[in-house]
Amino acid sequence: MKLQDVRTQWQGLPPRQRLLLAGAMGILLATLLGWRVLAPALATLRTAPAQHQALDTQLAVMRQLQAQALAMREATQALPPLGREEAQRALEATVRQHLGEAARLSLSPERATLTLSGVSGQALAQWLTQARIEARTLPTEARLDRQANGLWQGQMTLAIPASSAAR
Repeated sequence: MKLQDVRTQWQGLPPRQRLLLAGAMGILLATLLGWRVLAPALATLRTAPAQHQALDTQLAVMRQLQAQALAMREATQALPPLGREEAQRALEATVRQHLGEAARLSLSPERATLTLSGVSGQALAQWLTQARIEARTLPTEARLDRQANGLWQGQMTLAIPASSAAR
């Protein structure tokens, strides 16, 4: 059917039928446009509870980590200051105790470089906590890669305090 044929049929309809057909087409068009416009909003409403739950879970984890960090900070600040040599000895001891042969420590006066080879995430986390508390050291740079077997390798640079009293 050609456009000219449709126009001819349209013109041949009584005015009341043209009005009803135009109204029906208008309602159909409005409905289609409404679905097109409202579909993203409705999809958002459907997924919002799940996203809200996921964000609440993330927030709870972040608050727990914040509490741990604050507790570590308070524990560290309550400790007496260490000199540089004492901090280096304590750092060497924590590396031997927590990381063993999987780590190599190189010391310079102001920093330490730790080279890791096949260290578990749990051992690394425990060592970081102990290094902060016992040696008063903080990581300044880390280039770590997780291997396929779940172990970590790479290097970490730590700042060795001249004296913890300068906090």
